[in-house]
Amino acid sequence: MTYASTCITITFFFLPQSSRSYLFDGAVSTRCTKGYEVVRRRVRAFYSPRFLHSSSNRRAGGGSVVVRLRRNSALPSPYISPTTTWAEIVRHQASGSCAQIIAGLLLLVRNINDQSRSLKCQCQRVDDADGMTSGDANRTWFTESVSQANQILGDLNGQKVISFENGSVMPNNEASNHSSYKTRGNSIEDEAWRLLQDSVVYYCGSPVGTIAAKDPSDSSSNCLNYDQVFIRDFIPSGMAFLLKGEYDIVRNFILHTLQLQSWEKTMDCHSPGQGLMPASFKVRTVPLDGDDSATEEVLDPDFGEAAIGRVAPVDSGLWWIILLRAYGKCSGDLSVQERIDVQTGIKMILKLCLADGFDMFPTLLVTDGSCMIDRRMGIHGHPLEIQALFYSALLSAREMLAPEDGSADLIRALNNRLIALSFHTQEYYWVDKRKLNEIYRYKQEEYSYDAVNKFNIYPDQISPWLVEWMPDKGGYFIGNLQPAHMDFRFFSLGNLWSVVSSLATTHQSHAILDLIEAKWSDLVADMPLKICYPALEGQEWRIITGSDPKNTPWSYHNGGSWPTLLWQLAVACIKMNRPEIAAKAIDVAERRLATDKWPEYYDTKRARFIGKQAHLYQTWSIAGFLVAKLLIEKPDAARNIWNDEDAEIVNALNIMADSNPRRKRGRKVLKKTYIV
Repeated sequence: MTYASTCITITFFFLPQSSRSYLFDGAVSTRCTKGYEVVRRRVRAFYSPRFLHSSSNRRAGGGSVVVRLRRNSALPSPYISPTTTWAEIVRHQASGSCAQIIAGLLLLVRNINDQSRSLKCQCQRVDDADGMTSGDANRTWFTESVSQANQILGDLNGQKVISFENGSVMPNNEASNHSSYKTRGNSIEDEAWRLLQDSVVYYCGSPVGTIAAKDPSDSSSNCLNYDQVFIRDFIPSGMAFLLKGEYDIVRNFILHTLQLQSWEKTMDCHSPGQGLMPASFKVRTVPLDGDDSATEEVLDPDFGEAAIGRVAPVDSGLWWIILLRAYGKCSGDLSVQERIDVQTGIKMILKLCLADGFDMFPTLLVTDGSCMIDRRMGIHGHPLEIQALFYSALLSAREMLAPEDGSADLIRALNNRLIALSFHTQEYYWVDKRKLNEIYRYKQEEYSYDAVNKFNIYPDQISPWLVEWMPDKGGYFIGNLQPAHMDFRFFSLGNLWSVVSSLATTHQSHAILDLIEAKWSDLVADMPLKICYPALEGQEWRIITGSDPKNTPWSYHNGGSWPTLLWQLAVACIKMNRPEIAAKAIDVAERRLATDKWPEYYDTKRARFIGKQAHLYQTWSIAGFLVAKLLIEKPDAARNIWNDEDAEIVNALNIMADSNPRRKRGRKVLKKTYIV
């Protein structure tokens, strides 16, 4: 009988001053990291928590084990996936010898770990592997494989790297060419994971976040604040680490940013509310008090007092609550959200958002530039993005708040706000062809409690582009609503997160995805996804943006295309059981992102050019792509991110809709009183 022979090389290495080690599988390649030549297995990165988080594995060095599997059929693909555990590998429905071989590898690695031996340019002795596999034949070829591993590492020191493919030994360049077509997608993911790991920031030896961008071509004087850890920018990075099973960095980020919340923050002698979260922070090394020869690391936060335009980061606290819930859902560790300081932090954010003011609406009133669009773009007032994040944060906070007497009033206010915000947004922000025709026929200057045109909107505000652009099937939430003003621009993040958070009804959620499909050439084109559509041009651009040279038409926030929005699109599509839309967008992005060096955004109407001022190797472009890929591969994981529709809120909205005079029905007495 003829057996197909398949070779796997599992290579591991350690980096100095790092608590992370890696296991890789796939095509062999090399790179230099802090002076060490290491072998890196490509195709899919695989992390083993028990092995990698041991403090004894922090020394520099490396090792390799080559395994030859003799089987009747080809090796299952993917045999080792990004989320596969060793136990799952052993239980794989393969031949008995296959499972024993992999189990032997696991024991070999554990022995290396337990004995704390230096692995630089050497492998574990073969004697230690005796007894790990059953059968003399298995033991024989396993011994030979370890010897081959030594040869690989020896050749590596001489800059001569070999690869095993289907039982044959090939030079690295031939192996790369041989498998380049098969592993194209996976190699892009490998590069993305490496870049994401390289962007990690450490504080006192522990990972606390990822910097906004790490472009090698950028000088330190030109990076502005892109060398800082931004709250909103870390969210896709945090989601990627959570989906990968690396929980420590997210936990550290949550707790350290919580400590910054209580810092004193002033600008021109004025202090904002206590619950405000910073926009970003940076790890700085400063001299130790009283000892100039010693230094210490400190976190230096920016609450907007140093930001361009001095914008307040309203969305930071909302994203922090959303990430906190996702951490608990993914890791199963609820002890973090149950901590007294974390509970206090949640309440401080809620009190800041729910504070009484002059506003008549349940939506949050904010200034321009207070969210992802952090420059002047005419979104001051009640922008959709803030309302969607606000709704999601309220639902998440209600889920995490510990029941106690002191929280009763806060939870009551939270519930009232959820219902009012949901009704207000669904009723007044939504537009489709039918609603657009209704606005077109609005009467003005209505003075009554039962007015149809409650916000005194003038039909002439409906732009000619919208009349032609609105599809027969589909709709969306407008960007902003104020007295006598409706911002009809389509804002991607606000609409996608309305789906994710269940702020949109099921019908509205499907209609939003219908519109994205119908207007694919406008919203996706050559790179997903337009941050808003259409762009401000001409006199409108000059008046609204102040002639902002960075927000020129179809650039940056003014109609630019942002790859980081891929992950929100993926969550929304998976939630509505339409993952094919996200998969199609990922395919479009995958063709260019790595080649274009992971830019921050793209310019032009069809996103054909890299943004004129876009930073390369933008971390949230990298992380957004990775999260989208992981979610498409394991869609069930998206449940840890989205908010399910709340039955009580839906019931309350139905009662309120039935009691609305516009429905041509008699008034009904509400069973409960809701503030709208």
